[in-house]
Amino acid sequence: MNKFIKYFYAILIFVFLYFPIITVVVFSFNNSRHSLIWQGFTLNWYKILFSNHSLLHVTFNSILLGTTVATVSTFIGTIISVSLFRYKFFGRKIIHVLIFIFLLIPEIIIATTLLVFFNFFEIPLGFWTLFVSHVVLCIPIVSFTIYSRIITLNKEIFEAAMDLGATDFVIFYKIIIPILYQAIISGWLLSLTLSLDDIIISYFVSGPSFEILPLKIYAMVRLGIKPEVNALCSLMLMLTLFTVIINYKSIFKKK
Repeated sequence: MNKFIKYFYAILIFVFLYFPIITVVVFSFNNSRHSLIWQGFTLNWYKILFSNHSLLHVTFNSILLGTTVATVSTFIGTIISVSLFRYKFFGRKIIHVLIFIFLLIPEIIIATTLLVFFNFFEIPLGFWTLFVSHVVLCIPIVSFTIYSRIITLNKEIFEAAMDLGATDFVIFYKIIIPILYQAIISGWLLSLTLSLDDIIISYFVSGPSFEILPLKIYAMVRLGIKPEVNALCSLMLMLTLFTVIINYKSIFKKK
């Protein structure tokens, strides 16, 4: 009986988490624009989606921004994590604490602060303000993810490499990166997800010259959820699953 309750509880949790996502995918094939009742199978909404050049352009903007932000944030976050772990310098503990505190600051405060900063220096809102803001948001996440992995390493590995004549760059490139491979990929994926998903900060620092998908969808759903939005979300979900599977297989092969 206890085993049955445990399985039932686990299934209930998974249903609670994934049922809304499955609903979006199912209704992207529903042959009805407004009805929530199943009216038959259709691929028409996907055809409409691919003919909506405005929505596709905004999607491309978000993917471009997300991948760029994820790459830069992962690079900087990796450098920060390795520096905090390997080197002793003035303010090291303060930086560590500040990174952790930044994770707890509400996004509305970060967004307001960044907007005031850009307005003070008269920086026009657009791609670069979004890029800088998302990098600021993602760096602490990446640093915390990688640092949680790197603190489990034995520092004697680096000392042995230095005894054999390895420079800091060689240690970083040939020892640290391969060991932290999984954490780096995880940090990159988290940064990509945060950038693609962010609305609060993006709403404050975006401009009319560069529109991104979360704000576009947010504006569209005020008039009701359109089926082509369901189709777009389904495609992005498939892309996410594909990325996760590739990442999982690469990690599994690495082991």
